Amino acid sequence: MNRRTSQQVEDTTQESLAPLGQRRLRNAQLAGLASLAAAAALLAIAVIAPAQAQEAGAAPAASDASASPLHLTGNIGIVSQYVFRGTTQTNQKPALQGGFDLTHDNGLYAGIWMSNISWISDTNSAASASLETDIYGGWKPALTDWLTGDIGVLHYAYPGSYPAGMTRPDTTEVYLGVDAKWIAFKYSVSTGNTFGNADTSGSSYADLSLTHELFDGITGLAHIGRQHYTGPNASSLSYTDWKLGLTRDFSGYVLGLAYTGSNAPDAGYTLRGKNIGSNQWVASLNKSF
Repeated sequence: MNRRTSQQVEDTTQESLAPLGQRRLRNAQLAGLASLAAAAALLAIAVIAPAQAQEAGAAPAASDASASPLHLTGNIGIVSQYVFRGTTQTNQKPALQGGFDLTHDNGLYAGIWMSNISWISDTNSAASASLETDIYGGWKPALTDWLTGDIGVLHYAYPGSYPAGMTRPDTTEVYLGVDAKWIAFKYSVSTGNTFGNADTSGSSYADLSLTHELFDGITGLAHIGRQHYTGPNASSLSYTDWKLGLTRDFSGYVLGLAYTGSNAPDAGYTLRGKNIGSNQWVASLNKSF
């Protein structure tokens, strides 16, 4: 039984613009004018003061070159269900997700991301594993002004207890991708058994995604992917998935809604009488810090 459905609206996922604010009361309008005047005064000070300081022989401000080239960011979110590559990982139940990323100005990066899951115990009641931990690292070189490359490795770990004879779901993939601003393509290949399916080394996933601002403050996402399996059960495990979604940023909180599905074969993706790759909605709320 194959498991996979991080993308993260993960995969999954989000770019959006800040919402517009409005003022209705006269007092608020007067306060806005006062704030504008104060801002203008501060801008004048910011422009004039450095010039006066340099005329007086003051030392220039420290160069930005002294800033650290390393950057640490985090993210946390909740989704109505965790869908990965078109198949639900939580039996259509909510998931709490989050992680950290460390990046360098030269394009190198590493990170960790986690989510609760249920697909392993849903597949085999003798197994106990309710957490997915993704550990990854790679390099994103700037190829041109508009084109960025991406090469790296990602390990999906599922800590827990497993019965004797069960193929562990832990999976490692190497990937190569390109990002041309609003369109991105990534090709991943597994280096061993793939998500609990034995003799599937060399299985691959091709991911094509388009992300673009549709309206002021609203970003759209369109995705199509192809999960191809090697091995004796390839015909019952290979499938194509798709996703359409929207995101909106509300003062740093990104709200998303997506509709996703696949043509995953019933023979390989039916759990408790239900195909986990069927068409389904996913709502999400994420915050980066």
